[in-house]
Formats: sequence, C-alpha cells, structure tokens
Amino acid sequence: MNEELDRIRLSGLRVRGYHGVLEHERRDGQDFVVDVGLGLDLAAAGRSDALADTVHYGELADRLVAVVQGDAVQLIETLAERLAAVCLSEPRVRRAEVTVHKPQAPLPHVFGDVSVTVVRGGG
Repeated sequence: MNEELDRIRLSGLRVRGYHGVLEHERRDGQDFVVDVGLGLDLAAAGRSDALADTVHYGELADRLVAVVQGDAVQLIETLAERLAAVCLSEPRVRRAEVTVHKPQAPLPHVFGDVSVTVVRGGG
C-alpha cells in the first residue's frame, strides 16, 4: 500500500559547481539550480511546533550546497543521485525527488533549461 506523504519543498537553490563532461565546464564552473521535494510525515511537527520533529531545511540546504561544490562529476544524473542520498539520510525522510538544472549547459542552440529529476525512496 502506498500511503500519502506530507511534503517539504526547497526550490531554486543556486550553487556554483564544476561538473560536466567538457574540460571547460570542470575548469571554469557554472551555476546549477537544485529543487528538492521531501516526502515525510509532518503530523508530529504540526502538533508539537518543534523543529526536532521535522527536517531543518536550512541545515539540509547547507549539505546540498556542499555536495554541488564538492567533488566534480561528469553527469548531472550522478549529481542528482548524490543529492538524493543526502535527502534520504535524514531520518524522517521516506521519499526524495531531486531535480538538478543546468541552465548554462553547453548546447549550440537557444534553450531555456536542461534538467534531470530522480525520485528515490518508498512511500
């Protein structure tokens, strides 16, 4: 059975990173934008009004930024997997949806965005 989960969203987290297949991407870097959706039960936090009963999204954002600024990878798919693992390491989080946007992707065409979304966990 798939029970409905409450959600916390963190959208538009902009971070400079050095990911990509091309040498200049890894040398010069570019901005990445991260959107995260967490699936969890927020009933206890709603009743208690206590930060300890939810996910501290400020601390989570710090951890996500550290991943994007950390070790370079070639694919944004790999980066999204690493970010999803950070989200799922939060004890209350049962499901994570992570989108990594690469708005400055090296394409020879006019485009609005390139992104990858991964959904991990149950619930």
